[in-house]
Amino acid sequence: MPLLIAFIIAVVVVAIYARKNAATRACRWREDRSGSKGTLIKYNCVTCGAEAFRSTGKPDRCMSGQGGKGKL
Repeated sequence: MPLLIAFIIAVVVVAIYARKNAATRACRWREDRSGSKGTLIKYNCVTCGAEAFRSTGKPDRCMSGQGGKGKL
């Protein structure tokens, strides 16, 4: 019985973690230095074709729901 409860808890924890990161899983961001504007760095998603400009770090969510192009 304790083994069954531990298994159920593990499944719930994995499901919560997988759902938490669902927005970023589809996109794979690549830095495009040629398109950067001053301190804003341009990123392109090789999966959905979205574009984003960030001053720090890669975009943290998928932009495909915004018509394929967008700015963060």
